[in-house]
Amino acid sequence: MNNLSEFFKKYNHWFLFVLLEAASIILLFRFNNYQGSVWFTSANHMAAEVNRWHHDAVGYLNLKDVNQRLSAENMMLQQQIAQLREALDMQDDSLGANDRVVREALSGFTLIPARVTSNSILKNENYVVINKGRADGVETEMGVVGGGGVVGIVFLAGEHYSLVLPIVNVKSNISCRLRGQRFFGNLQWYGGSTLFAYLNDIPRYAKIRVGGVVETSGYSEVFPPGLFVGRVTQIANAPDGLSMQLKVNLGTDFANLSDVSVIVNRNKPQIDSLRVDLESFETAQNG
Repeated sequence: MNNLSEFFKKYNHWFLFVLLEAASIILLFRFNNYQGSVWFTSANHMAAEVNRWHHDAVGYLNLKDVNQRLSAENMMLQQQIAQLREALDMQDDSLGANDRVVREALSGFTLIPARVTSNSILKNENYVVINKGRADGVETEMGVVGGGGVVGIVFLAGEHYSLVLPIVNVKSNISCRLRGQRFFGNLQWYGGSTLFAYLNDIPRYAKIRVGGVVETSGYSEVFPPGLFVGRVTQIANAPDGLSMQLKVNLGTDFANLSDVSVIVNRNKPQIDSLRVDLESFETAQNG
């Protein structure tokens, strides 16, 4: 206590100086219109700058959620565009019939947002690990997409994490088609650069151009039709000489993969049940 008293006694003139300065500033800006307006303008400018910094900081922290929403919306928009295109191809005199086609095609799929926790790109058998599993509704053989397009298929589903077999794995095989055409083939990756894969088994008489869009065919319950996969960069004969092989520039940047979405086909249990019934019927017939 004595030390504190000595401190105030020793520096009392400084405290008096600060007090008088504060009082003079208050009197200056309170009773002089010009100085008051300057203070008011400066204070508002400073408050605006502080609010801007706060808004920028909050926006940066929310980038993860924004990116997830954009990935999901991008996937849905691609799907809707593809279904609308198919509806137009099937167009008749009834607009209501087209509306029903689009609604029915989109009704069976939902999305589970997920984040990539591990990703390999330098191996022949690359894998992606995501932070969603069976507890979140993820199961094996579900499709996975990102903001750039198709990522791969769930290979193993744990309780809270899942292992995804991406396009850039030599064991991957996804049915794809050329946008605007009915020709489809199998998309495969043969190692090397993760920027490119190859679409095989395209008929030689198909009209193909460099830059054409490759998308999911929808011929399985894993992916809906029309999801962007990549663009054709090179057209060549297949090794067997009976078909064409297209080099595809993939839309997904696997080196910078972060937010993805797992596609849930709500109709899959019914499809699986039909397959079981068919297998049982064929077994009974053969027996």
